[in-house]
Amino acid sequence: MEMHRYKDRADQMSSLAGLTVAALSAALSEKGRATLAVPGGTTPAPYFEALTKSDLDWSRVTILLTDERFVPVTSDRSNARLLNRHLLTGNVAGAQFIPYYREDTTPDELPDVLDPVLAPYLPLDFCVLGMGADMHTASIFPGADRLSEALSLDGKHIVLPMRAPGAPEPRLTLTAPVLRAAGEIHLLITGPEKLAALDMAQEINDWQKAPVLAVLQREHDVHVHYAD
Repeated sequence: MEMHRYKDRADQMSSLAGLTVAALSAALSEKGRATLAVPGGTTPAPYFEALTKSDLDWSRVTILLTDERFVPVTSDRSNARLLNRHLLTGNVAGAQFIPYYREDTTPDELPDVLDPVLAPYLPLDFCVLGMGADMHTASIFPGADRLSEALSLDGKHIVLPMRAPGAPEPRLTLTAPVLRAAGEIHLLITGPEKLAALDMAQEINDWQKAPVLAVLQREHDVHVHYAD
């Protein structure tokens, strides 16, 4: 794990955007296409907006969410809606975005629907993750109904539905082996509560209690970006 500390959140977000564009540019030069996975929530909005000003051939980039709530894109709780507002505009409007929500499909049916759609875009070239104070990442929550399956490095699914205590609707999440296989992983955290949770996760050293460790404890470095 490599820690990057910033003087403020503006510097944190702009620096991460610069790293993202550099990595995607390298992937485009090498393979002709690139895949970027990003989190939802309000924290990364300034990061998204910095990307919209970047000089990159976004038409050759596919964007995925690390996780999504099983709600229509019209819902205020939809991560896809957040991306439509803050990321899939400006220069990034030409990128391919693959949403997870399907109106005519149940959450439990979605792995069989989405896995073949997402498989051609793996491994992820650049993956940005958030972390909760409960030490979850993506929607891999402590105490979730399919936690062990999502954490299993032998798991066969790219996406799994997750139901967790305190989550008002089912979630969809990329699984741990998919996240761990990304070319670069960048964990974005802000505030002392999240920093304390990161320290606690390393002390606990238990994937079931601190699922973020499934990503942090991979062979290649994970970059942690922190600002107060």
